[in-house]
Amino acid sequence: MFKDELNRVSLEKNSRIILALDPSALPRDLTQEQLKSRAIKILRDVSPYICGVKINMQLLLPLGLYYGVKEIIDLAHNFGLPVIMDCKLSDVGHTNAWATRHYFEAGFDAMIINPIIGWAQGAEPIFQVAKEYGGRGIILLVYTTHKAAPESYELLVKDPVSGREIFLYELFARRALEWNADGAIVGGTYPEKIKIISSILQGKVPIFSPGIGVQGGRIKACLEAGTKYFIIGRSIFNAENPAEAAKFFRDLALS
Repeated sequence: MFKDELNRVSLEKNSRIILALDPSALPRDLTQEQLKSRAIKILRDVSPYICGVKINMQLLLPLGLYYGVKEIIDLAHNFGLPVIMDCKLSDVGHTNAWATRHYFEAGFDAMIINPIIGWAQGAEPIFQVAKEYGGRGIILLVYTTHKAAPESYELLVKDPVSGREIFLYELFARRALEWNADGAIVGGTYPEKIKIISSILQGKVPIFSPGIGVQGGRIKACLEAGTKYFIIGRSIFNAENPAEAAKFFRDLALS
């Protein structure tokens, strides 16, 4: 199971850091080969200090799923690192199943989905495909990192069980429990929300927090609130010395 494997790697490498290979700040005129080479070099340099890798559209679109990205996935696996696809999948069931199979065929160990789609003919096919592929991981997007996040995630909705009004992010956290998800994404820029969501998850679903560093999230506050893993991209990827930056965050998350 992905959740168990990630925990094992985290303990083995003594790290809670997941590298987000999201090269948003690189020059747009880089060739595909230059972009791939840059990503591979950074992955090689920081691999001793991380427990996983996350890839999103900023590599997938220019490099291709079965070509450049698969090469990066294979390299991460050679370093013993699980790889997460950050696609935030949120379509109808048959499309979700089709996309999920392709991500897993390319080698991804887990993927991030948007729980707004609900279960029947939404998330259920995704979880079914994950089981078919030997227990790949499904992580739910519960609360994002950006400034406008409260505009949506703090909308009041009707709890289908109790009938009372709750925040949308609370409903998403409950779905992470009900669906037996492998993780919950909660922005590191909102430690107060991490604390609330952590109380809902009761330690049964680990919290992954992006937004550390450049976006303003702080590791100590998130650790105290309940984060288990930290997804860090630009603060490592764009650092003058990515390895030193990764080691700095690794050590900070262990303190």
